[in-house]
Amino acid sequence: MKLTLSAAVILSSAALAVAQAPPGGGRGAAPAPRPVFSVSSSAWDDGGEVPMHNAYFGDNKSPAFEFHWTLGGNPTAAPDTVKTYAVIFHDIENSTNRTTLDTLHWSAFNIPGNATGMPEGIAAGTLPDGTINGPGIAMTRPNATEGSFFGPGAGPGPFHHYVFEFYALDTKLDLTPKASRDELMKAMDGHVVGKAAYVGRFHGPAGRGR
Repeated sequence: MKLTLSAAVILSSAALAVAQAPPGGGRGAAPAPRPVFSVSSSAWDDGGEVPMHNAYFGDNKSPAFEFHWTLGGNPTAAPDTVKTYAVIFHDIENSTNRTTLDTLHWSAFNIPGNATGMPEGIAAGTLPDGTINGPGIAMTRPNATEGSFFGPGAGPGPFHHYVFEFYALDTKLDLTPKASRDELMKAMDGHVVGKAAYVGRFHGPAGRGR
C-alpha cells in the first residue's frame, strides 16, 4: 500500500513538471532566421591595402561595391522593406578637432532600394537615380554646394583604417546634401533593416597626408 502510494506521488510530480516546462527545454522557440546584409568589392580584399587608384593622392575614385543578402547562409533577395541604402566612409584613426569624433571622408544616401551595388567612380552631387552625396570632407570646403567622394589621404607612417559602413533602410531620407553628419545618423536611426562594413588600410607617400 505504502509502495503504491509513493509511486503514484512520484508519477504525479513528474507529470506536473513536464506540463509546466516550456517548449524547447525551457529556452523558448528559436527565432526565425533573418536576411543578413553584406558587401564585397573587387577593388581590394576586406581589410586589405587601398590602392592609389582609390586614394586622394591617386585617382580619387570611389571603389565599386556589390550588395549581398543571405538567409541561413544562402543567397536571397533583399527584404521588401528596404527602400534605400546609405553609406558613410570614415577614417577611424583620425580625431577631428581633438574630439572623440573621427574624420568623415564621404557619405551618400537615398541610394535606390533596388540597387545591387555601387559603381566605381561615383559622380559628385545628386545623381539621376536619386542618390545624394552628403556630408564629408568635400562639403567642408568654402562655398561647397555638393558632396563628392574623398579618398584615403593619410600620410606616411602607420596605416590608417578606413571603414565603409553601409545601411539598408526602410525609408527615404528627407535631407539635403548640406545635412550634417549628426543629422544623417539621426535620420537613419530607427530605420535600419541591415548593416554591413568594409575596411581598407592606407598610408600615403612622404610629405603628404589628410
